[in-house]
Amino acid sequence: MTSAHAAPTVSAPPAATPYGTLPPASTPSARKPMSLPRLREMHAQGEKITMLTAYDATFAAVADAAGVECILVGDSLGMVCQGLTSTVGVTLEAMRHHTECVANGLRRSHGVAWLIGDLPFGSYHASREQALRSAVTLMQAGAHMVKLEGGGWTTETVRFLVERGIPVCAHLGLTPQTVHALGGYRVQGKTDESAALLRREASALQDAGASMLVLEMVPASVSAEVTALLTHCPTIGIGAGNGTAGQVLVLHDMLGMNLGKMPKFVRNFMDGDGTQSSSIRGAMEAYVRAVKDGSFPVNSAHAW
Repeated sequence: MTSAHAAPTVSAPPAATPYGTLPPASTPSARKPMSLPRLREMHAQGEKITMLTAYDATFAAVADAAGVECILVGDSLGMVCQGLTSTVGVTLEAMRHHTECVANGLRRSHGVAWLIGDLPFGSYHASREQALRSAVTLMQAGAHMVKLEGGGWTTETVRFLVERGIPVCAHLGLTPQTVHALGGYRVQGKTDESAALLRREASALQDAGASMLVLEMVPASVSAEVTALLTHCPTIGIGAGNGTAGQVLVLHDMLGMNLGKMPKFVRNFMDGDGTQSSSIRGAMEAYVRAVKDGSFPVNSAHAW
């Protein structure tokens, strides 16, 4: 019979899994967890913000360890993971699943990155209430922020979500979910009229409470103007030149793992030309350094 004062039994540590690339509890990071105040502070100080996409636990943990501040679970997973020809076929359930995978990877590795989940096509278009339900799904899966595409009608949706405590990243320029309406993957904001519209929509989204704005395939001069116009909403460029507050790339692109033609705005950080790395983490670290020191992107090579 066990004494009432006997020491409690201590369970043995869990056995290592045969395929686990992440330790059950790695050494906590010395970096502080990313937050909206920290992102705003970086923006105010002129420090470039780095972002990469990730779709699973392991790549998310590696990106975080490499110093990437923001991880986007992009609906680009439809193209790089599912083999689709556009992002239109990605479902909310797929986004929920991959967001949860990434969040689990960050938790297991004591990650500190800010996690953004894409609201897929059709998940926020019917009403503000539908957008709220979809955003809640991604937030409950582990996202810290949701991203949606477009200006104009989305402004009030952004306001509706922000008023309910959901941080929002907006997205202007080339919006892949509406690629068929745009006539293909084309540079946006090239004319004076379209550039003026982009500036108006960016200002409206900031006023509605958007905390971040992705600018995709926008002329470098226009994206720099938008960046200067927005006082408290940092811009994140992809194919938008080096005048934005930060940069984002699709993970597979910057690792040279592209199933099709490499976009002009991409740099392969694993191509082994002496400045890149032969390891995935090294390539991510090189990307972070290049964005921070301004050597990527180069407007003459990666922008319009």
